[in-house]
Amino acid sequence: MQPFLSHHGQVVALRRANVDTDQIIPKQFLKRIERSGFGPFLFYDWRYLPDGRENPEFELNRRESHGATVLLAGANFGCGSSREHAPWALADFGFRAIIAPSFADIFYANCCQNGLLPVTLPGAVVDDLFERCAGPEGLELTIDLDAQSVRDDYELNVPFEIDSYRREMLMRGLDEIGRTLLDESRITAFEHRRTLAAGAP
Repeated sequence: MQPFLSHHGQVVALRRANVDTDQIIPKQFLKRIERSGFGPFLFYDWRYLPDGRENPEFELNRRESHGATVLLAGANFGCGSSREHAPWALADFGFRAIIAPSFADIFYANCCQNGLLPVTLPGAVVDDLFERCAGPEGLELTIDLDAQSVRDDYELNVPFEIDSYRREMLMRGLDEIGRTLLDESRITAFEHRRTLAAGAP
């Protein structure tokens, strides 16, 4: 998993609240078990018209959104089912971070498990970012996990909170299994002691 230290990227605004995981990656695309290959199906029902053509009104299909790596979204992003395919699809599409006023708890945890940084900012700050995204210049942001801040090239510099355990995992590019394997020597030593104790008379 790619470590997340600091990322600078273009922002695309999805000004919708309560975006659930079935909209992020519809259920008919959950047949794969690999983590890759889900990007083309991200927001499928919104991105495409019934005849298969791209919907020109959908935010991610607009020309100014192409190449964006930071998603700006409304409150309660990632609600609904607990499918881990949702952050897989977002990451496969090219997003490195998501900014929203709030996230569904399981979705938030799944993002951290898959190298995708969820950033919770106050609603007023998110509203201001939405307005700036709509401007002719668009918006680019630097998300610094080390400093726990979101900033632009001008006056914006907003702190965000993340618990130290998830911050460490993201910065080191580890999921739960990888984090556990850091203690492999201690685990092996413990198992060895248990085996010796079990065999003792």
